[in-house]
Amino acid sequence: MSLQTETLQATRPTSTFDTPDQKQEFNWRQCWYPVSFVQDLPANRPYSFSLYDEPFVLFNDQNGQLICLTDRCPHRAARLSDGQIIDGKIECLYHGWQFGNNGQCLHIPQLATDAKIPVNACVSSFKVLERQGIIWMWAGEAETAIDELIPSLPDWEKPDCFNLDYVGDLPYDQSYFIENVIDPAHLPISHDGIMGDRKDAQPLEIEVIDSNIQGIKGRWRRTRTPNQPWTSLDFIAPNLIFYNSGNEQQSRFGGVALYSIPLSKNRCRILVRNYGNFFSQKTKLMPLWLDHILIRNKVLESDLQLVIEQKAQIERLGQNLKQVYLPLKTSDTLVVEYRKWLDNFGSSLPFYRGYSTSKNVDTSECDEKLIALDRFLQHTLICHSCNRAYQVTNRVKQSCIGVAIALAAVAILADDSKIRIAAISASIAAIVMSVMAHTLKIQFERSILVTKIGTGD
Repeated sequence: MSLQTETLQATRPTSTFDTPDQKQEFNWRQCWYPVSFVQDLPANRPYSFSLYDEPFVLFNDQNGQLICLTDRCPHRAARLSDGQIIDGKIECLYHGWQFGNNGQCLHIPQLATDAKIPVNACVSSFKVLERQGIIWMWAGEAETAIDELIPSLPDWEKPDCFNLDYVGDLPYDQSYFIENVIDPAHLPISHDGIMGDRKDAQPLEIEVIDSNIQGIKGRWRRTRTPNQPWTSLDFIAPNLIFYNSGNEQQSRFGGVALYSIPLSKNRCRILVRNYGNFFSQKTKLMPLWLDHILIRNKVLESDLQLVIEQKAQIERLGQNLKQVYLPLKTSDTLVVEYRKWLDNFGSSLPFYRGYSTSKNVDTSECDEKLIALDRFLQHTLICHSCNRAYQVTNRVKQSCIGVAIALAAVAILADDSKIRIAAISASIAAIVMSVMAHTLKIQFERSILVTKIGTGD
């Protein structure tokens, strides 16, 4: 599925979607899910993830081909992702059973050499593909997979295209993330000083151009100044929100693609890609982990607390969103349209919250417990660039502490005053470097937010 990027004019453009399917139920098994950016996949160990609470594991076989299996050993239900990769096979950590690329069991240490492996000693396998630097998984049977349904970003393969990728886990379900990012009106307020300015808050003109089982095509523009250009804002079901910020007159192309995968009822993983030909040389030269610390983490965390509290309030009320929300046509049109899309097409989803309907949502009363927004677990641990920088920073910190202690000992034992002064100076310098490394290390570990749900603190 290719996304069109024609510049939107004041006239109503043609929908980018195919002819609408008359079927009124979205089949979540018959579509692709974004699992990980290629650079974030570990090279020599399993990668675990889930889809609607169903566990899966990714690994490379001996030919470098990506394999996706159900993350559960048929022997005693241990997680295969806790094991290791041996000669392209994944080995269960519990009893050493080994499984190959189509899920068949190839070795059981507890069986005699001439004994046959039980026929049902196998694991379900799923098709995975790489497209534009992202690993995609087909949730249904492999023979039903349609490769063309993977949404591809226009212009991404152009030589002058540059992209910044970011991965993170969020402590709420996918629908709250999509609602948040399909809402351009919140940017000047909740992202004030980071990627917005509250002075720019104003009525918006928002249009739903098309809405069908494949998603929603919309556009928006500011109204304070007349004849502002339109920005396209599309939802490609079930995983992608796409902002097109291209401008043909200025030979500018690119946008923001916000992918998500529903890991569980109260958790989703997001893959955010900013791409185009408009990035500065400074941005291109900046290490990815530094961009994440200075910009991406702050953007994500600036309204994370708000969405967590929003979800808690809705669950506490126990009402549908039509009763809770007071939407404005000048800001909430696409938000409401997305929730209504779930009403119309989401009945087969394992869980969802539409505008007037819902299915298997968490309605338990909030216990007002502390929720720590853990940057290390939610981002650093699953981001290759940040995880590697974190490990290096930690080693530098420990090494500097060791050097400082050794130099202090030299200063104590030295008889020569010059040697003592030099050792003390070097020890102090090592301590300063250790403090700097520790300060940087904290940036990989801690979110800027800690909130107590339900207290208003």
